[in-house]
Amino acid sequence: MDAAKPLIGVLDAPGAYRDALADTIARDGLVVMAVETLDDLPADTALVVVHARAVPSLEWSRLTERLPTLVVSDSRLDEDLLTAVDVGLVDYVIEPLRHGQLLRRMIRKAIELHRLEDERAHDRERLAQLNEHLEELNESLETHLGMLRLDQQAGGQIQRKLLPPNEQTLGGVTCDYWMAPSLYLSGDFLDFQRFDERFTLFYFADVSGHGASSAFVTVLLKSLCNRWLSEWDGTSPEALPARWLARLNRELLDTSIGKHATLFVGVIDHHDQTLHYSLGAQLPKPLLVSEEQAVELPGEGMPVGLFPNVTYPCLQYDLPAHFRLWLCSDGVLECLPGETLDARLQELERRIVSCTTLVQLRDGLALSTSLESDVEGGVEGEELLDDVTIMLLSGFTDDHE
Repeated sequence: MDAAKPLIGVLDAPGAYRDALADTIARDGLVVMAVETLDDLPADTALVVVHARAVPSLEWSRLTERLPTLVVSDSRLDEDLLTAVDVGLVDYVIEPLRHGQLLRRMIRKAIELHRLEDERAHDRERLAQLNEHLEELNESLETHLGMLRLDQQAGGQIQRKLLPPNEQTLGGVTCDYWMAPSLYLSGDFLDFQRFDERFTLFYFADVSGHGASSAFVTVLLKSLCNRWLSEWDGTSPEALPARWLARLNRELLDTSIGKHATLFVGVIDHHDQTLHYSLGAQLPKPLLVSEEQAVELPGEGMPVGLFPNVTYPCLQYDLPAHFRLWLCSDGVLECLPGETLDARLQELERRIVSCTTLVQLRDGLALSTSLESDVEGGVEGEELLDDVTIMLLSGFTDDHE
């Protein structure tokens, strides 16, 4: 027996007719085995050709459940054939010995259709298994995403606790700020601290990127600046901002985390009403408004954390009696109209000049308060393309500390 060819069973009573039917089927090289009962068929039988008279009416269902079946009969009016059709056997040949070629074609076609149905059933089973596996993976992914979301929310709460009190007045200078991270954690950070009766220090940072990795850098920044502030003896305030930027530049390079930042560091001398400052690629540039006129604080510096051995400028500006110093992260530019960077910077300056409070500028930028990152709650509402932070220092007034 050729194992490479499908085995065709012929089910009928022994005799010359069954032998002739088996010979007719075998003419195209098909492998044929003639049997008298269904139980005599081997397990590897691909299809059975059954004479209508050979199967009791109650056995048709069991036969069709086991094997693809082709019925043959000598007459269309054969009652046994009609019984087979009633149970669903619609493939049949009348007078098969006269229509041998048709019989063989139907056998091959039935085998091919059964093979395709088996493949489809296998594919459906495999697809069901894949779907079940995907559902398990999705459930696991949702669980991990939920845990990550909770971690990020907790990190956001901790990050906000590191910020200074809002609308705090030190030495006649009031600090107001507004922060909106694009996700849960922000790459923007700021601080405003009193050193003694004469000096107040502040800084404004925008770390490259946003999210967890950038937020970790802001925590490092807070820790380092607090330590350096505690080590300062109050001398040479004009050199302090540049020295801090140079030290932070080395720290970021040594960590090898691939993050850099733009920074503005300032020391306010309340006695002389002077601002000592240094900056590292701050954009937009800080704008100082006095008597409805905006002045861009002069000076340039390299980003912090990109290049070794960078020297940062030591700069000074005499503060007028009444001023508003605005610092914004570059995320603010995404909220402004304009096709070019210069157009957006000019639009920002125009709006800053017309605003006396931070709330006015924020509302003018169409930033929803639901995006605000404050101590009481997290970030809700529309997702921003980048972190947005605005800091406003205004003075000089009575100290309400």
